[in-house]
Amino acid sequence: MEGFDRNFGFGFMRLPMDGEQVDIPQTTQMVDEYLNAGFTYFDTAHGYLQGKSEQVLKTCLTSRYPRERFVLTDKLTNFFFQSEADIRPFFQSQLEACGVDYFDFYLMHAQSEEKFAYFKTHRAYETAFALKAEGKIRHVGISFHDRAEVLDRILTEYPQIEVVQIQFNYVDYDDPAVQSRLCYEVCRKHNKPVIVMEPVKGGNLVNLPQQARDVLDALHGGSPASYAIRFAAGFPGIVMVLSGMSDLAQLRENVSLMQNFKPLNEQELAAIAQVQQIFRSMHLIPCTACRYCVDGCPQRIAIPDLFSLMNTWKLHHNHNAVYYYDSVYTAPGSRASDCVRCGKCEAACPQHLPIRELLEQVAAELEQED
Repeated sequence: MEGFDRNFGFGFMRLPMDGEQVDIPQTTQMVDEYLNAGFTYFDTAHGYLQGKSEQVLKTCLTSRYPRERFVLTDKLTNFFFQSEADIRPFFQSQLEACGVDYFDFYLMHAQSEEKFAYFKTHRAYETAFALKAEGKIRHVGISFHDRAEVLDRILTEYPQIEVVQIQFNYVDYDDPAVQSRLCYEVCRKHNKPVIVMEPVKGGNLVNLPQQARDVLDALHGGSPASYAIRFAAGFPGIVMVLSGMSDLAQLRENVSLMQNFKPLNEQELAAIAQVQQIFRSMHLIPCTACRYCVDGCPQRIAIPDLFSLMNTWKLHHNHNAVYYYDSVYTAPGSRASDCVRCGKCEAACPQHLPIRELLEQVAAELEQED
């Protein structure tokens, strides 16, 4: 399948920011260095970066390079259509926002049991297959967040699906909620190429607990991010590992790593097993900071940031977490205790986290300490 000549993709969900805006000069330099290193695969979606991702991609990539120079993936998200008739106009608006005439890959986004039923009711898959027949999509796939049995059902009902994007990293590998390993095995069963998202779990496998960092540092072989990406990329059938990079340094490290890719050896795999056990023992909140939960929150609670502070508090009992909670990430009406329990965040969460319950825990810990 074309587009998979190299197995490192540039995700346009976490870009360098200048306040509320994307840092265009730095992002442009990142795009240039990525392409010059021989990589080609870019991934976006309409809702990424509060709707800025597609437009930035046009500014930094598609308006500056010929179409044959890059491979582009976009997605259909349930928030943006209410009927079958809505899908084609929305798809056309995505082409225009990205500045292209076709997408190499178009994914039915964040499929779960509930969202799959919604997509089926509105014939979204059928519309995507028709757009492929018209030459506006090269390959139709899905991104997936649910149990392996649901993925098996989707791939059985729609064998035309050509590629599956799953969350896959060493912490989620045997997690009973995420089921990375089981979902990967379903993809192998159906002979579908796998694209990996969240290989470093939204940065959680970069900023490790000290005990876990010590285990990896003892290997003297690379950064925590490098071990996470090598773990994800080392499995048969995984054809692409996406990385959402927030600065030039991250891009350069990943480019160097993937240009000279080596799977983890036995010693490194044993160290990863130790780190997995450390994470299991700490009961941290497994939030990947995708921020889907924030957009629909009526109180505008910065949920991922508060969960990050809670994890910092658990790891270090550092009172800086309390300071940042009070002075940086909350305001009157947007503290954890201001949650109105509407449940919109949980409906949007790809990790299926019990966010309302977790916010109660955050309030009990960090507001009590305030």
